[in-house]
This record gives sequence, structure tokens and C-alpha cells, in this order.
Amino acid sequence: MSELFDLIVIGGGPGGYVAALRASQLGLRVAVVESTHLGGICLNWGCIPTKALLRSSEIHHQLHNLSAFGFSAGNVSFDLEKIVGRSRAIARQMGRGIGHLLKKAKVPTYDGFAKLNGREGEAHRVDISKDGQAVVTLKAPHVIFATGARARQLPGLETDGKLVWSAREAMTPKELPKRLLVIGSGAIGIEFASFYRNMGSEVTIAEVADRILIAEDPEISAAARKSFEKQGMQIITGAKVGPLNKGENEVSTTIESAAGKVDLTVDRVICAVGIVGNVENLGLEGTKVQVDRTHIITDEFCRTGETGIYAIGDVAGAPWLAHKASHEGIICVEKIAGRSPEPLHALNVPGCTYSRPQIASVGLSEEKAIAAGHKVKVGRFPFIGNGKAVAMGETEGMVKTVFDAKTGELLGAHMIGAEVTEMIQGYVIARTGELTEAELMETVFPHPTISETMHEATLSAFDGALHI
Repeated sequence: MSELFDLIVIGGGPGGYVAALRASQLGLRVAVVESTHLGGICLNWGCIPTKALLRSSEIHHQLHNLSAFGFSAGNVSFDLEKIVGRSRAIARQMGRGIGHLLKKAKVPTYDGFAKLNGREGEAHRVDISKDGQAVVTLKAPHVIFATGARARQLPGLETDGKLVWSAREAMTPKELPKRLLVIGSGAIGIEFASFYRNMGSEVTIAEVADRILIAEDPEISAAARKSFEKQGMQIITGAKVGPLNKGENEVSTTIESAAGKVDLTVDRVICAVGIVGNVENLGLEGTKVQVDRTHIITDEFCRTGETGIYAIGDVAGAPWLAHKASHEGIICVEKIAGRSPEPLHALNVPGCTYSRPQIASVGLSEEKAIAAGHKVKVGRFPFIGNGKAVAMGETEGMVKTVFDAKTGELLGAHMIGAEVTEMIQGYVIARTGELTEAELMETVFPHPTISETMHEATLSAFDGALHI
């Protein structure tokens, strides 16, 4: 049995399902193949459920700091099972929503694993199997791989689901670990560190690089470290961890750094040391698709070296972000449909970390802008100078802007503080629209809002900040 489509999307995560929905809108007959759950890792075991957990931890923090707002409460406690249950229920709700959207768009979904199996004329054959048994063969001239990625495993630091957790176990703890080691300080590691610290765990972060949040501007990275250490986290950079010595219900290890050796015993370890693309068993052998370090090589329109084969999202490389995957899906499908989409500009893709405080950025850091040959003007504005931030009790934070001194181009924007993940889109629009400092200066920001710090940081770059 075989069925013919215009497009087959392999993977139902934020790249795959968005690509399928857009293809349906453009009149293509499209099918989605998903082996596990619609919404992918992001919706089920990443972006969405972690934000639900972080929201609970923020409330926990606020409940223990009520006096600043004139309140008091006694016997404050939490039910970890209910906190985790709420997170899982939200993930299920969102997953059902994806299924509804695909059904509404008349996009059939196939449950199973997909594998290329040659061509029949212009059409690629895609065999679908489930539990080792053949289910159906689909055919289409266009196939998009949106197979995502999984956590990287390092020798000696492998996750075991009990003492050494991956993100999945870290999202569904049966009990709160009193002592926790987080290996890796990217967005995933920092968010888990923030959640568990807010909930009362003793947290140590070990990072092999010389600073945490290596993808961020060094000034923002330093501000984040200062804040996290003020909260009680122990942070070790330039760290070499291992081996992990597992006991019955605890793990001991030695962490070496320039500061010396630290002997550490913890209840649990979270390993967040990067990802690898899901490129195995896709039938890429014998095709012109090229794979480099577990990621499929594509051009600016997500095309591989094999005609009619495309790749989007995490499996196609950095930045490994859900919104990047979704946008690539739209670009890819519009190109297939004969439209003329703009290629994705990676420097216009924002990055967000939902810790306390939040961190967000887009474009070049000051350091990278200078390295790229730009003469720069840099603006900074602290939250302490913003009326809304002071009223909210959220004075910890800052906004930093980097402009080209000659052209006024916004090269980058970097933010740390309350709600910056909601505000960064303003700078993303500015970069996408190729606005300069002139348009940003002329923009009227509403008062009182924390977003006024964005205006002030722009003015600051050109010696015009008003409230500092």
C-alpha cells in the first residue's frame, strides 16, 4: 500500500508541524510522520513544560519574599507532585492542540518511523514502520526532515535516569534533591539550575568554558553570574568534572578548575552538555545529503544536496531554537510552493533564557562586533533607573545596545532582568526592518513600562540617556 503526496514532513515538532500547516495553506497535499508525539521535544519535554515549572518556582520565590510588598504568610509549602503534574498537563494540552490544528488543516499524520527508500520517477519513497513492522509507504517529490536532536552523552557523564538526569528526569522529579550538580551552563542548564535553586535546592554549576552562558555578551554573562551567586548558587568555570562515583542515592565527584579542586557530593546530577542531531536510520545513505557532526548540511532555503530533500530545525544545525525551526519550515515550504521567501538571517534570531533573572539577546555581542571590524557605539541602561521596574521590585537588570558608529545599524542587543524575553522582539523587529538608531530614538515607548529601558539604552549609545 502506498499513498502519493506533494510533500512529506518527517517529524512533528515546532519545525515539522508548522511546515505542514503552511504547506496546507499554500494548497500542497502534505503528510506528517511522527514517531513519538506531536509537538516534538520542545512542546512535550522542553520549552513549554519547563516554563510551567519555572513559573511555579517564581511563585515560590515570591511567597518567601512577601514582606517587601507589605504581605506576610505562614506555613508556606508546596506539593512537588502537583507542580510536576501541572507541567505535564500543560504539555498534553498543547500536544492535543497541535493534533487539532493538523486535523483542521486536513493534514494526515502517520504514527511511526520514516526512512527514505529510493525513488519512483520524481517521487521519493518513504517507508513507515512501527515496532519493527512495515506500516505504509508514502511517495512525494519533496521530503522535509525535521527530526530534531537529543541530549549529548559524554564519556563518564552518561545519564542513567536515576542519579544522573537528562532534561526529561529533571522535569519529572519524584522528590526535590537537596544538593544538585548541573553540568553545563547553556540555556537548558541555567534554567534547571534556576528552577531548583528557587525551590530550595543547593545548586552547583560546572561549566567547561571560562564563563557561563557562553553564547551571550560577556557583560551580560558576568551580570548573570553575579546574580546567581547572590542567590546562593556555586558556579565553577573552566571546570573539568569527573569521574562520577555513584552511591546508592548520591553521587560524588571532583571538579578541577584554575581555582583548584573541589570535592563534591550531591543527590542528583543534571547533564546539559549540548545536543546531537537525529540523523540515524533515515535512509540518507546513497543520497547526496551531507551530514557534518550529526547535522544535515543545507543551503539558505533548507535544501540538501539531494534534489527534493530538505532539512529544518535542530537536525539542520544551530541555532537550536524552536522559533528558528518554525521559521525555517515556512521558508522551506514557500520555496517549494514557488514563492520567493527571504532566507533566514541567523543573527536576527533571538535567544532567550527563562531563568531568574531572564536573559535575552539578538545579533552580535560587543566583542564579536569589534572582531568583525565594526567601530561601535555601546549603550547601557540599568533597571534601577526605570520607574516600572522599581515599582515591581525588579531593579536587578540592564539593557545593552551595540550600534555601528558609522551607519547607526543596530548590531546587537543584550538584556538581563524581569520580562526581557518578552521585550527582545522589539530589537528583533528593528534588525529585521534594518532600522537605525534614528528610528529607535524617534519611537515613543509607553510609560510606565520596563520597555522604556530599551529606548534609554539606545539613547545612551549616542550620549542621550535621560534618566541616568
